[in-house]
Amino acid sequence: MTKNGSVPRLKKEYQTSIRQQLVEEFGYKNPMEVPKLEKIVLNMGVGEAAGDRKKIESAEQELALIAGQKPVVNKAKNSIAGFKLRENMPIGVKVTLRSDRMYEFLDRLVTVALPRVRDFRGTNPRSFDGHGNFALGISEQIVFPEINYDTVEKIRGLDVIICTSAKTDDEARALLKGFHLPFWT
Repeated sequence: MTKNGSVPRLKKEYQTSIRQQLVEEFGYKNPMEVPKLEKIVLNMGVGEAAGDRKKIESAEQELALIAGQKPVVNKAKNSIAGFKLRENMPIGVKVTLRSDRMYEFLDRLVTVALPRVRDFRGTNPRSFDGHGNFALGISEQIVFPEINYDTVEKIRGLDVIICTSAKTDDEARALLKGFHLPFWT
């Protein structure tokens, strides 16, 4: 449940209609077979953070605004001289969203953020990994209304990975179409 005690809109829609559509389309016998969202991972790489700690802090604040929870700082596992990178240097931030926050984020992504992307024609229907997970790249974090355009010091992109319990890409595609994620044809 959200802060005000209500169930997120997309979660309610999944429970009432999307789930039934998937059963009819794929003929599941067991209700536990029906694919569902498991988690959404947001990742923002900050390669220039090796030289300036403030860049990672600003990325951390922006991702916290977008996700609604505190992100984790990713650190380099190996030293790479060509990139002036040492082991344990901060190189990015990530957040894993589950349950109600995941549905709230997906709702904002589909209804608010994606329509604000310049020249947006839909997401790539081939961006599945073969196991029912979908990856999407957003080139500007300013498409989210939580980000104040005037306070942004650098335009950064972020990766959105939607993990489902679907066994095949076709099942996952049908699930995400039910959530109104636009795919180009």
